[in-house]
Amino acid sequence: MDAITPPALVEALALRDALPADRPLNLSRRGLLGASLGALVLGVALRGAPARAQAAAAGGAAKPGTRVPAFLEIRPDGAILLRSPFVEGGQGVSTAMAQIVGEELDADPARFVVECAPPGADYMVVNGRRLTGGSFSVRSSYATMRQLGASARRMLLQAAATRLGVPLDSLSTEPGRVVHAGSGRTLDYGALAAEAAALPVPDGAPLRAEADFRYIGKPVARLDAREKSTGKAVYAIDLAVEGMLQAAVQHAPRLGCEPGAIANEAAVKAMPGVHSIHRLPGAVAVVADRWWRARRAAETLEVAWSEPAADARNVMPADFSSDGMRAALAAASGPGNTAETVGDAATALKGAARTVEASYDAPYLAHGQLEPPSAIARWNADGTLDLWLPNQAPEMFQRVAAQVAGIAPEKVNIHSPMLGGFFGRHFLYDAASPFPQAIQLAKAVGRPVKLIWSREEEFLRDALRPMGLARFRAGIGADGLPVALEAEAVGEGPIGRWFGTKPGAADPSAVEGISGKPYAIPNRQVAHVPLRNPAVIGFWRSVGHSMNDFFYEAFFDEMADAAGQDPYALRLRLLAEKPRHKALLEAVGALSGGWKRGPYEAADGTRRARGVAMASPFGSEVATIAEVSLKEGEVVVHDVWVAIDPGRIVNPAIIEAQVNSAVALGLSSALLEEVVYADGAPQARNFDGYPILPPDRMPRVHVRIVESGAPMGGIGEPGLPGVPPAVVNAVAALTGQRIRSLPLSKTRLGAA
Repeated sequence: MDAITPPALVEALALRDALPADRPLNLSRRGLLGASLGALVLGVALRGAPARAQAAAAGGAAKPGTRVPAFLEIRPDGAILLRSPFVEGGQGVSTAMAQIVGEELDADPARFVVECAPPGADYMVVNGRRLTGGSFSVRSSYATMRQLGASARRMLLQAAATRLGVPLDSLSTEPGRVVHAGSGRTLDYGALAAEAAALPVPDGAPLRAEADFRYIGKPVARLDAREKSTGKAVYAIDLAVEGMLQAAVQHAPRLGCEPGAIANEAAVKAMPGVHSIHRLPGAVAVVADRWWRARRAAETLEVAWSEPAADARNVMPADFSSDGMRAALAAASGPGNTAETVGDAATALKGAARTVEASYDAPYLAHGQLEPPSAIARWNADGTLDLWLPNQAPEMFQRVAAQVAGIAPEKVNIHSPMLGGFFGRHFLYDAASPFPQAIQLAKAVGRPVKLIWSREEEFLRDALRPMGLARFRAGIGADGLPVALEAEAVGEGPIGRWFGTKPGAADPSAVEGISGKPYAIPNRQVAHVPLRNPAVIGFWRSVGHSMNDFFYEAFFDEMADAAGQDPYALRLRLLAEKPRHKALLEAVGALSGGWKRGPYEAADGTRRARGVAMASPFGSEVATIAEVSLKEGEVVVHDVWVAIDPGRIVNPAIIEAQVNSAVALGLSSALLEEVVYADGAPQARNFDGYPILPPDRMPRVHVRIVESGAPMGGIGEPGLPGVPPAVVNAVAALTGQRIRSLPLSKTRLGAA
């Protein structure tokens, strides 16, 4: 997570309304490429009046149908700089962009340096918007970036034709150079850059035939692998700018409370290195010469916190608890807002030979990314503001930062370093990001300020995956097949929280993974019962799918058990008219060595069982099988098999890596993770109270990629949703215990 439902987000966004020369060290690779004359600079064409207006607002002077800021620079020495619209956060998008552009440019991706582009209309490639999330980056920009590379190649060919005095169609390219076969002459791209840059951008340059692809579809090595594996990768918390001070904060224990008197303010001011103490909305901050000194001082402050004002926003009630929220979800009554209606479920249920009912729930989850939140703010003499901060949507942060700073958006320069953890954490959430505090502190002290939240402050102010609950009722016919299904998803999704939904409409992020399932159940009714979470909620890897596919796929096994059917066989039967899904389920069965539910004895003597689940997240299709045993009442997951069909692929090695990481996070959430609230505050303030999956509990993961040729789907998140239900279904087969509330660590398990 990158973690958003792209179509829903793009629709929801519609409901809501040049980089400086002196940069921190991590951006100095740009300097290696230089800004000298002679670069070939190309960009995506802007279309329509809104795009031109955005370009003007971003400081551009675009002609209709041409790019203003550069996407691509080919330096005279042949080095290639690609300004990507997307933020690299471990998902491999920089490598994918280099592969796509390099394919059509005919340039080795290894020659690329990829950096995140600054805010600007040229980079609004996600249906007229710009964001990194929802497993949407590659599939939303694939055609655009291919055309970008093809345009650059065409311009280089035209420049070579002019220089050599030969027809354009007598020329071809090899990686990094133009070739004239008739004379054997070649020209490196770098040597042609200046001449090519003077040419107009061609309209509709021809694309390479897919059969001739050199890089797309191949396991091209990650561009960032060496820097990360040698410790040279630079993240936001590593950055420094000249003359900066460092800051730490102590937040109010509950949202809505404000700082009052500080009992030991004078003593803390006298601590080594302390520059100043500041009161901020909902927090106090210490600015010092070093961050550790700032943190120690901030933690030492003895603050009297006032109760929330009557008109305060985002107030956390003093008596709020996770148990209370779970009870409220269970008590919330329907029918709610309709998300899906097929046939007549109510009538079919009345005529069913047997009915099955169950409720499932899942807890709040933290993002728990490796890199804690940070921001550097620097006010410049010309009234502009530079911000270096982890983010997934530079233009959105630019707008809000401008509001905080009281200046125009074009005066805010956003720098987007690679993310040390993703998962949807780095979107705009109220009170969950440090950059507004950094802006205020830099203004107050008159110097650049780098603010890092400690892990404890991050756990206190993270935007959580919401707690959710779902109720199911199914009817089984006399033939043992389900004839009807009613489902209610109770709670709140991040789409509705941050972007709103139409009156009476279901929040798509609250019902995804329950509505729109492919199984041939003739009568279906799915609804969303809204109930607001007092906690700040956000997008979490695979969003609503992360819990809803657990709810649905586990209940599916309950339907199968009630009908006396094998759950794998029943899925196959109900997917008979869905060849893509059926083929995927058969593929994961074959990958696992043949489906067997269990219990059975493994070669090592352990008693094991398997569970299966399907999911359809972010335009991809996934089938998952998990094999488990028990050890001292705890679940041991030995193997997870995942068959994924993303339609079409760019880099199979990145797909496999992303599936592995998604399995790890899905398993961690199923077995261990839970944010517990009591008295209005999260009880865990670090990983000692919020355990995540340790390496010795990570299973073997087996991945099969099925390239069906369907439209390209997402990759970063789809591998997660099938893991919790596959594990829980395996546990039920092994023990006879049907677990309906995660995490599994809450339940002591034993053999049936």
